[in-house]
Amino acid sequence: MNGIVFNIQRFCTDDGPGIRTTVFLKGCPLRCAWCHNPESHRKSPEILLNPDKCVLCGECQNTCENHMFSDGKHIFHRDACSSCGKCASSCFPQAIELCGKEMSADEVIHTVLRDKPFYQSTGGMTISGGEPLMQFDFTLSLLIKAKKNGIHTAIETSGYADKAKIAEISKYTDLFLYDIKTIDEESHIRYTGVSNNSILENLSFLNDLSKRVILRCPMIPGVNVTDDHIINVFTLVKKYACVESVEFEPYHPLGVSKSRLLGKEPAYDSMDFLDKETIAVLTEKHRHLISKPFSIH
Repeated sequence: MNGIVFNIQRFCTDDGPGIRTTVFLKGCPLRCAWCHNPESHRKSPEILLNPDKCVLCGECQNTCENHMFSDGKHIFHRDACSSCGKCASSCFPQAIELCGKEMSADEVIHTVLRDKPFYQSTGGMTISGGEPLMQFDFTLSLLIKAKKNGIHTAIETSGYADKAKIAEISKYTDLFLYDIKTIDEESHIRYTGVSNNSILENLSFLNDLSKRVILRCPMIPGVNVTDDHIINVFTLVKKYACVESVEFEPYHPLGVSKSRLLGKEPAYDSMDFLDKETIAVLTEKHRHLISKPFSIH
């Protein structure tokens, strides 16, 4: 069983309880305007080009006809690129990077197991993305192999998937890190490209299955940094026993530069970080609505 992985990050402390190894998979059905991992959208590998690192040496041109130089500028014909990665291998200043690598489930688990001594009682493996359920069979295989090795499993998901897939992976998932962008459907479609009906239905389904859930809520200025959004999120928390806590995640502009490395203009291009204090004021105003914990990351 093979999948396309774009990163395996070790010793993570923000992707679930304890020390974790986070496996990032390519592919996502959502197009969140503020996405901080735009390199995860496509399921296939792709090239990132950073002109600021390019020293115009011409080595990439020697390995790939899609790279050329004119008037002191590096021109990359991205539409003709097959993402073979030869240009990235020849680029010594690392201006070119191949994002995404085909790996077997055994290769990934081998890396995860290297960190097992550090997991202790709470740590483990988290599968993120992108949307892990876009590579359903591969994700399922990773979860099964992790459980066979006695590893705690978590999955970060938008919840935008068939209920049957949610049901199957829930058998091998100890914790769901469940993204909630906005409760209003019209706003959700506008900023992510998809309806949130199935997302909310699948959250209810996980509650029926008595699964453990932590809500993860990106906070985006001009989109959902409002009293109404906080109230709606806290209402979900109160409604579903499966939800243990909420993590509010302030906007950061990392995705803006990544989009440009992919040859795209970001839909949400603010370079301003959202300060935690703004969210703290909003959440404190409505903390009386819930008894469960929440945090700002």
